[in-house]
Amino acid sequence: MNTDLTPTYQRLFGDHWVLWYKASNSYSVIDKSFKKVLDFYLKSDTLAVFEHRLLKEDPTSDLKTVVQTLVTYLENCNSFPVAAKNTLEDFDASHRHIEKHYAIKGKIVKVYFDSELVSKTIHPALAYLSLESPAPCDITFDVYIKAKQLYLFKNKKLICCVPQQEYHRLQGKFNMHLLCFLHDKTEMDWIGTFHGSTITDGESSLLIIGASGKGKSTLCAILAAHNFSLVADDLSPMLSGTQSIYYNPSAISIKEGAFSLLSPLVKGFDNLPIVQFNKSKGLIKYMPCTPPLENAYPCKGLILVNYQAKAAIKLETVSIKTLLETLIPDSWLSPNPGHAKEFLDWLSTVKCYQLTYSDSKSVSLELSQLFQLLNTNE
Repeated sequence: MNTDLTPTYQRLFGDHWVLWYKASNSYSVIDKSFKKVLDFYLKSDTLAVFEHRLLKEDPTSDLKTVVQTLVTYLENCNSFPVAAKNTLEDFDASHRHIEKHYAIKGKIVKVYFDSELVSKTIHPALAYLSLESPAPCDITFDVYIKAKQLYLFKNKKLICCVPQQEYHRLQGKFNMHLLCFLHDKTEMDWIGTFHGSTITDGESSLLIIGASGKGKSTLCAILAAHNFSLVADDLSPMLSGTQSIYYNPSAISIKEGAFSLLSPLVKGFDNLPIVQFNKSKGLIKYMPCTPPLENAYPCKGLILVNYQAKAAIKLETVSIKTLLETLIPDSWLSPNPGHAKEFLDWLSTVKCYQLTYSDSKSVSLELSQLFQLLNTNE
């Protein structure tokens, strides 16, 4: 048997195992029965030994089908991701048509864009931090399109180049480098950047995840209007060594469907400008929030959120499988084995919930009580 395909780390969570494969930096969630067969296979010296163990456990097993399933599974889990092509594009200052300055945590960030359309990839989420007049900057970014490719430079050094329709990848890279600059870190310092929003009560934090349109950003806006503080919207960075979520200055992106809900709750919400980047995103408002008192908060809860109009509030525990199926696909997780272990260690301590809500007052009270519970059970 090929033991090189064995998972690097494996951890049991209730009825499911979470496995991490170093070769692909991928996480796999499997049930106990599949894990048992997988262990038989990986620990058997020959197929004959595996067949004996398998048939002893289940005499009706189809050996050929089982082996093919296991081989396909292990090959997929250990497949190397396709490396991005190196780009040697030189910096071109002729694209500097729009200049923006942002004041963030006492630091000045300058960003050049080549068009209003390109500026919508970055500017609307940081617009509330804009300076009316230029100021000496601490770091400079350039974002422009050339030959249908979207480029990001930091201090005239190329950071990434992506097809213009994959602008979300550039947004992720920009946010990572901005966060590293603001918090004096490097990319190698982070366990990951989660596709989720984080809220704090001033002592600890909750990471709120959910599929697009399920109301995670709306929930953060509701909580921010009820005296909680936003740590990060949509992209929540967790630092190695602390398992704390760090402050991300981007404003909360609110889709049109939530405008009427937030209008009476958030002072000045109706006056926020409406942004339309493309038809698929629809109309969006970016709601600024007062920064939290601290730069980071330990994350003690993970919540899968689902807004349903007129639904009674319901907070219930949920399986790690359900949560990871939402959390993993759109998050960036470090390939460092030490960070992977930290991530699994954190998952083994964090409390996991599913939240259904509709009413702003009841959800605020529910999560206030949850914070009290989590802070008490340290």
